[in-house]
Amino acid sequence: MTRFSTPRRVLACTTAVLVLCAATALAPTARAQRTQQAAWRAPYVQPGEAARLRDFRARRDTLVDLFARQVPPTDRSAGGYINIAADLYRGTDIDWCAARIDSLLRDPRGDMFWMYPVTVVMYAGRDRLPPATRARLRDAWRTYMPYRGDTENHWAMYYASMYLVAEMYPMDGPETWFNGKSSQENMDEARDYLRHWIDLTTTRGQGEYDSPGYMSFYVAPMAMLAGFAADAEMRQRGHMMLDYLLADYYAETFDGVHVGASSRIYPNPMFRRWTENGAGHAWLLFGNTPFLARGEAFILAVSGYEPPALLHAIATDRSAPYLERELKRTRHRMRNSDIRNENVYKQTYMTPTYAVGSTQGGSLQPIQQHTWEVAWRQADPRVGRNVMFSLHPSSSPREGTMYFAEPWDMVTELIVRSKTEYDSPTKWTGGSPYEQVAQSDDAVVALYDIPATERFGYVSGYFSKLLVDMVDESRGGPVGGDASGWIFARGGDAFLAYHPLAPYEWRTEADSSRRLHSPHRRNGTVVQAAAASEWPSFDAFKAAVRALPLAVEMSGTPRVRFTTLRGVPIDAAFGRAPLVGGAAVDHANWPLYDGPFLRADAGSRRLELRHGAMRRTLDFATLTVTDSVAPD
Repeated sequence: MTRFSTPRRVLACTTAVLVLCAATALAPTARAQRTQQAAWRAPYVQPGEAARLRDFRARRDTLVDLFARQVPPTDRSAGGYINIAADLYRGTDIDWCAARIDSLLRDPRGDMFWMYPVTVVMYAGRDRLPPATRARLRDAWRTYMPYRGDTENHWAMYYASMYLVAEMYPMDGPETWFNGKSSQENMDEARDYLRHWIDLTTTRGQGEYDSPGYMSFYVAPMAMLAGFAADAEMRQRGHMMLDYLLADYYAETFDGVHVGASSRIYPNPMFRRWTENGAGHAWLLFGNTPFLARGEAFILAVSGYEPPALLHAIATDRSAPYLERELKRTRHRMRNSDIRNENVYKQTYMTPTYAVGSTQGGSLQPIQQHTWEVAWRQADPRVGRNVMFSLHPSSSPREGTMYFAEPWDMVTELIVRSKTEYDSPTKWTGGSPYEQVAQSDDAVVALYDIPATERFGYVSGYFSKLLVDMVDESRGGPVGGDASGWIFARGGDAFLAYHPLAPYEWRTEADSSRRLHSPHRRNGTVVQAAAASEWPSFDAFKAAVRALPLAVEMSGTPRVRFTTLRGVPIDAAFGRAPLVGGAAVDHANWPLYDGPFLRADAGSRRLELRHGAMRRTLDFATLTVTDSVAPD
């Protein structure tokens, strides 16, 4: 297998590259967004197969037409590669496409974010662009040297693009490539890496798991392989990985919007997730969320991929509660750890009206981790801010140098250049080595033991401005009560109870939400959620929560013993595996997937998708897909 040596990193994609992506039409104009709003179904409805596919194809055509018509053909100063690809796909305005390509290639930029849309243009235009334009596109891979990047999504985009362009020009020699390798060498290296990544993902899970923004940077390269690869094996791998990645992501969504723990999420989308790429794909695939166009969704649309009925059902059926357990991994660790990829034990309890999701805590991603939350379903996903969680705002060179190649005294500054929130004491994203989480269905215990050497020695809890009927029965709270220690509120159709383990004060956020600020290094949070429909009244829920057994020890290592509304005892002590239901959580036998919709053993390379009697088995050991119907 080819060795994948990593050049000196420049720490993820910069803000300039993200701006470039927007400037090259990876999203439509605001006016186009407003005029293309579509209705979506909130309740689960099993559509007829013919109607489902007809509706999907109509959305696909709408998306392609939007990008094709976004820039007038008389305007040669605007439009990006996705606009060009859409026109080429439609066979319209070819002269404009050629002129615009010439203009964009005068100053190529964006590295792997340049590579994948250009690759789509090359395939969409291979029989339509003038020979001189095709030649100039090909020559750009000689004159422009795109940076390979330093994250999992970067490499997926980089190597899928390299593979496809090399496959298009298989006989080209090393003098025609920026890296001095022949097409065959580039194709072999790319194939080796993509096989390696697929094997790692289907045995140990993704490193950048369940990211509402970054998920599209895996979907796009897999769609490119599925739609454009001439090699049958690579085409099959791309198609199977689309089923795999999409089922993994949409099993934990409400109306196309992700809920629960995430490896990477930006500050603004944390509270407005319907604006992220994952929602744009959901509109295209399922029609169950408001319209949102994305360039990567366009690539999926023109790849020829059509979502199977089983995937549609997994993504849209929230008629009954279920627990989804998944195994993921950290990104590669370079230093400060004896383990290259630590396991991530993820679980999400989904109900028709709310969800509770978590990982075990710790530093699982260096910059944008979201460790746990309670989220409630909204009638309109565009409202946002429908979450409750707590975190310790950790930032340190030790964490930075664990995951990045830069030296100790430079790494934090370099991270902040593109992820400005990383070193902020008031940030709402990020993991902490001093946070530990235990979960049982719809209850969470989060513990914090922050050493005196840490700059930020406090815990923050997010209380959305959308919460209603809020009652603070803790000492020091703004509303008087019986000092039960619980804070109660209602979010949508969910009742919520939050118990801070250390004194705190309330602060008002810029969006009028509240921050529970607790300036204590030994700290913690206990949260219990429930459906409003389960209780005769809010008062009955509050009385039941107050009566729950709860013992807290904070003089030494933080410890909580709590019995949930479902009668499950949780015994969590910082630094020790939690006891749930009287037994230690069995991380050694944690499944790759375990839930009503997804089943896979760790290490198996085999995922079974299920819904009702429908079954689809993705076997990556044999590269086969088997559809079946379970017997009655």
